Amino acid sequence: MTTPASVAVTARTSEPRAVTGCILLRRWDSRAYSFADRHTTRGPTVSIDAAPPPDYPPPAAARGRVEPAPRRVRGFLGGKLVFDTTAARYVWELPYYPQYYIPLADVAAGFLIDENHPQRVQLGPSRTFALTADGQTVPAAARVFDDGDGPVAGLVRFTWDALDWFERDEPIHGHPRNPYARVDALRSHRHVTVAIGGITVADTHSPVLLFETGLPTRYYIDRTDISFEHLHPSQTQTLCPYKGVTSEYWSAEVAGTVHDDIAWTYHTPLPAVAPIANLVAFYNEKVDLTVDGKPLARPRTHFS
Repeated sequence: MTTPASVAVTARTSEPRAVTGCILLRRWDSRAYSFADRHTTRGPTVSIDAAPPPDYPPPAAARGRVEPAPRRVRGFLGGKLVFDTTAARYVWELPYYPQYYIPLADVAAGFLIDENHPQRVQLGPSRTFALTADGQTVPAAARVFDDGDGPVAGLVRFTWDALDWFERDEPIHGHPRNPYARVDALRSHRHVTVAIGGITVADTHSPVLLFETGLPTRYYIDRTDISFEHLHPSQTQTLCPYKGVTSEYWSAEVAGTVHDDIAWTYHTPLPAVAPIANLVAFYNEKVDLTVDGKPLARPRTHFS
């Protein structure tokens, strides 16, 4: 069986790929943050400075939550169908979004190679497997959880970047969409300014406000209302299952200080957020924003 004819499969390379939750692709290794991959041994406690309470709803699901996913989910390696299931599970390894765990019974024979590495992780006893197809092998690409009574017993967690993923015939970007998340892009006439290091770089009365569950409101601004004097193009690219793939990123340099990857734009966002097309947003976490003359506190998120 081959992939849907209407969708081209992304070639697998050794280069890093965009990961999700709109996370910087070159600075984040999804495996390092995998709840499933963490051992049960506790590490040292790290203290975190207090932050102002957020003014947006938090993620609705907690780490470790497992729920049924009522969608047909498929995964391909090198154009070969590895699995086809309607019985996947959402598993929240992080509170921001879930991963798909696939029933082992729905994985086609011949793709998994046991690496003889049994391991007990927080979700239960498991073994790691390599993935192979047409001479292409991806080591440690799958974690198979042993049969038993645990919440993910008999399921397989595939490393996201090892496969091309589809819900029905639509490719999935970065990670599964969170069933408890909503994204809305609304036009506004609020007066918004953006300053970096005391220098105003944007001033608009016609922003588009993007509301995404679990994240602060993002203010998308027309390019004509932005001063690009202190902004310089960046090679960074991010990928989001709700908005699509970014088209441009910018860093800023103000008074000799460089602020990396501080602004971005989508030329062709996904249809659900079409109003943000070609507009520019800045990380609230890294700039000074005012809305109708009122300064906004910098939120603390995983983008801070």
